[in-house]
Amino acid sequence: MNLSGTKRKFKKRYDRLPTVLLFILPALIPLVVFWIYPICRSIYLSFTNWDFISPTYKIVGFKNYLSLFKNPRFFEALWHTVVFTAGTLIPTIVLGLVLALLLVRSFRGSGILKFILFSPWITPTVAISIVWTWIFKADGGIANTILTALGASPLKWISSSDTAMLSVIIVTVWKSLGYAMIFYLSALEKVPGELYEAGALDGANKVQQFFDITLPSISPTTFFLMIITMVNSLQAYDQIQVLTQGGPSGSTRTLLYMYYQLGFQEFNMGQATAVAVIMILLTVALSVLQFKASEKWVHY
Repeated sequence: MNLSGTKRKFKKRYDRLPTVLLFILPALIPLVVFWIYPICRSIYLSFTNWDFISPTYKIVGFKNYLSLFKNPRFFEALWHTVVFTAGTLIPTIVLGLVLALLLVRSFRGSGILKFILFSPWITPTVAISIVWTWIFKADGGIANTILTALGASPLKWISSSDTAMLSVIIVTVWKSLGYAMIFYLSALEKVPGELYEAGALDGANKVQQFFDITLPSISPTTFFLMIITMVNSLQAYDQIQVLTQGGPSGSTRTLLYMYYQLGFQEFNMGQATAVAVIMILLTVALSVLQFKASEKWVHY
């Protein structure tokens, strides 16, 4: 074993360490200041009884977490978060892919149509939500006008606990469709045409080509969109605040909205940050599960 050669390699790498740190420092500083430190601070505050106003507070251990697990509001908000995430994830992925398949081939006006479909994503969520409050008005709203014209009974939409969550899901999916479509368009354009030619020679019809060639080829994009859509759904706040304020009767209160209510309305920042920590753990757990599942169907 050549020990002198090994020492020279380690010395060479050690000598390059200051240069490497110099290059990564511009990215490392914002990461620490705006991400790592706030997370660590939130974890610390979740073990205190800080009321968001007093300059002093006490360490209360796991009291905030135990109080949450005994609070029916927490499990109700957790269930609403699951429903909202599933209700936005699946339609966004499926409908985004459908739109991409329809628009992957250029035709006259396709560029304008793509821009129109993508424009909700770049429009502020608050502005979109205000417009949708007019659409969802029980009396004279566009949504009920269309339902009445089709012979269906009008709905209360955001005014009823039975349809409020559906209303928020519709707005969120509508905003996210263009984003998913753009990524799928890029992925579809990169699928080699030779694969379809080989499939046609083997006797595969269009449906078989879609499931055997298209879906596997765009699976990395699907995986990426699943992660992004899931995280965006867990972090949804603006549309809930504008459309329903977590109501009626808490029917659209998600974990993030519960965090807002606990921290900034009830001034219980200890429990609020405990909710935030639980959300971080849920996000990490779901991401790990998706990464594990992706190993079986994502083809790089």
